[in-house]
Amino acid sequence: MITIESRQNSALRHLARLGRERKYRRTTGEMLCEGEKMLEEALRSGAKPGVLLVRERAKDNLPDGLLDRAAAAGAALYCASDALFELASDVETPQNVIFSCKQPAWSPQALSGCTQALLLDGVQDPGNLGTILRTAEAFALGAVVLCEGCADPFSPKVVRSTMGAVFRLPCVRLPLADAITQLRGQGMAVYATALHADSVPLGTVPLGRAAVIIGSEGRGVTQQAIEMSDKRVIIPMHGRAESLNAGVAAAIVIYEMTK
Repeated sequence: MITIESRQNSALRHLARLGRERKYRRTTGEMLCEGEKMLEEALRSGAKPGVLLVRERAKDNLPDGLLDRAAAAGAALYCASDALFELASDVETPQNVIFSCKQPAWSPQALSGCTQALLLDGVQDPGNLGTILRTAEAFALGAVVLCEGCADPFSPKVVRSTMGAVFRLPCVRLPLADAITQLRGQGMAVYATALHADSVPLGTVPLGRAAVIIGSEGRGVTQQAIEMSDKRVIIPMHGRAESLNAGVAAAIVIYEMTK
């Protein structure tokens, strides 16, 4: 394990840039992950860690064999004092392990054979996106498709929110029209969640072979989604709230689809 003693260290700067620069993540094809549990999830999922930085005062208190398994998987091990370690993280109180990892590469072919999917139409909040991916993986949904205007699925906040689902859930990036065309060609119905004149309750449509579109936090689904969908659906609510948080709405939809 190499001890980092300068803020100019290339490994430290690499981690810091992964956490703060979307363009750098896209160029390198890597993402920033944090925490012992996330490292366990990465190794269990067969992901390959790259640069792995450990808080120096905590290196002897990590789970037995964790660093050895990471090194065997190809990780380059570093440690640093608190002051330097915290430069690599984008949170105020980072955990004891920060590491880089290759971004999962899900192509549109991952949708082949899929019978249930969620299409995200401009979901911009990283916390909501992470929650949706975590929920979709927990209920074994076939795939999530990120359409125009969605948050970066490999930003640190999204990755943290997925609690490891980012390593396993097929998460495809496609324009909405292309995604609908492909899924409909596989015999799937397409529903848009929208309060519309002809909207019907979610529970009244067949969801066994379907894709459901969830819109952005502010404006809902786009007009394109409404026009291209087979039906518009709503989640019936009996209180006074006009709408649900996108992450909560998606969780209810996923549950209804997979129950």
